[in-house]
Amino acid sequence: MKFSVHIPFVDMVGMELLACDAGASELALTLREELCNSWSVAHGGVTMTLIDVAMAHAARSPNQPGYPTSASVVTIEMKTSFMRPGIGRLLAQGKLLRRTASLAFCEGSVYDDTHQLVAHGTGTFKYIRALPAGGRKIQRSDASD
Repeated sequence: MKFSVHIPFVDMVGMELLACDAGASELALTLREELCNSWSVAHGGVTMTLIDVAMAHAARSPNQPGYPTSASVVTIEMKTSFMRPGIGRLLAQGKLLRRTASLAFCEGSVYDDTHQLVAHGTGTFKYIRALPAGGRKIQRSDASD
């Protein structure tokens, strides 16, 4: 399944979207050396990103009763608790807990390949209108300046 929105960072990390419908999502990531910390387990930022992306996809998933599909959400706040080191292939699940006209309240969990809970998080997301075609462009300054 393809991601509903192109997110270059998510592509670079190597996340796979497995499911996204009716307020729920599921993603997977096979760890590589460059995604690990000095102990050779998932870097906390990778784990948090998995939870963030899973929750965001749950928030904008299609087929939510009474709501149109939302094109975009942005993370307003997020809290993550780490339970154990992430190793192997990681599975992230996101769930929409409550939705208002402008906000989504979600939770997400990451499991290792033995189905042990690695981390759990909650987050608040704001629904926004899609950006114009092409989105925002990154402005880079010339290194010789």
